[in-house]
Amino acid sequence: MARWLRPLVGALLLLEGAAALSFLHHRYEELVQALFRVQSQCPYVTRIYSIGRSVEGRHLYVLEFSDSPGVHEPLEPEFKYVGNMHGNEVLGRELLLQLSEFLCEEYRRGNERITRLIRDTRIHIMPSMNPDGYEVAAKQGPDSNGYLTGRNNANGVDLNRNFPDLNTLMYYSREISGPNHHIPLPDNWKSQVEPETLAVIQWISSYNFVLSANLHGGAVVANYPYDKSQDQRFRSHRRTVNTPTPDDKLFQKLAKTYSYAHGWMHRGWNCGDYFADGITNGASWYSLSKGMQDFNYLYTNCFEITLELSCNKFPPEEDLERQWMANREALVAFIEEVHQGIKGLVSDENNNGIAGAVISVQGISHDITSGDMGDYFRLLLPGTYTVTASAVGYHPQTVTTTVGPAAPSLVHFQLKQEVVRKPLERKASGTRMNNKALQKKVVPRATRRGTQR
Repeated sequence: MARWLRPLVGALLLLEGAAALSFLHHRYEELVQALFRVQSQCPYVTRIYSIGRSVEGRHLYVLEFSDSPGVHEPLEPEFKYVGNMHGNEVLGRELLLQLSEFLCEEYRRGNERITRLIRDTRIHIMPSMNPDGYEVAAKQGPDSNGYLTGRNNANGVDLNRNFPDLNTLMYYSREISGPNHHIPLPDNWKSQVEPETLAVIQWISSYNFVLSANLHGGAVVANYPYDKSQDQRFRSHRRTVNTPTPDDKLFQKLAKTYSYAHGWMHRGWNCGDYFADGITNGASWYSLSKGMQDFNYLYTNCFEITLELSCNKFPPEEDLERQWMANREALVAFIEEVHQGIKGLVSDENNNGIAGAVISVQGISHDITSGDMGDYFRLLLPGTYTVTASAVGYHPQTVTTTVGPAAPSLVHFQLKQEVVRKPLERKASGTRMNNKALQKKVVPRATRRGTQR
């Protein structure tokens, strides 16, 4: 299907007469009311939970859509949207509230596309990661709001510069052939992050998210990792050096999915800037350290992009409906991108799921791991791949599989346990080491691991 035709067909499937939505800016109390209103209207496919509190004590609420709310179903991928990370960038916050109402209303209407999406995906929507900053920005409103007013949290910290810097560790690790996924956190990381950042890190550590988008404002472009340039000789955050991930082509496809389904992002000319196809590599635009999208990719199984959605960080209410219509199809189409590549179960010979098994794709130096139930999800472009599953104590298994352009291919692994043979004991009393002697010969763990702190 022609690229320009897909958004049109998708929009028709979503039904033009969607729902009676209120296009207003929502303060914290109104945001909470809106979320609970959606939950009450669709109680069997929604759940509200809080991942923690902001500096000033406001809940960081998430609205979940699933046919089994609160439960991870094997082989059903987890998806998330995060909005309002910068308190004064408010369009994403309002769009996610609109999306929540829309999903509920269309599910109740029996919309086949939305029903299938909720049945096959576990969707998590966080409208505001920085509710304290929003309240500061909202007091001034869209007419007199300063460019930076409310951007940071209540402690004056930019949350998108507050995650542990795993890029530097990854670049060093790559030079010594170290790990290319789930880079370990530094020992003192908790003392270096804000309450909102800590809550998000614990959240994404608890759910096996596969795909995500972080909604911002101030430009119109879909931005993909890496955000931080590998060239460390230049300290300026404005240094522009294209810094692709091992999944660069996939990330470009994900970004284009949103930009071409958006009303005008794909045209490239927006807010005085030009981005071909409406997408950009983050570091190619400007290098950013300690950002959330790079952290997702390097610490978890989640592939995240950043969506810059409006030139005006705090658009007036009369512009919200136009922005919703421009983003509605794109928001839905991007969720559907979680259903591509390969997925399956990694189990032992007794069909017990193996958690933490490593899934490696030949030619792509970035691995992912299986979840608690042994299921895994690996986003891939169409093509033929050689895939290996490995786990401590088991023999690895390698298969070749072909990925199509539609649904993900099912690739299961059943690993055989390694047989541990006990060394023969010598009868001569002087040749056997006691436990104390053996321990002295073992290299301390910190020395063995070297790069991990």
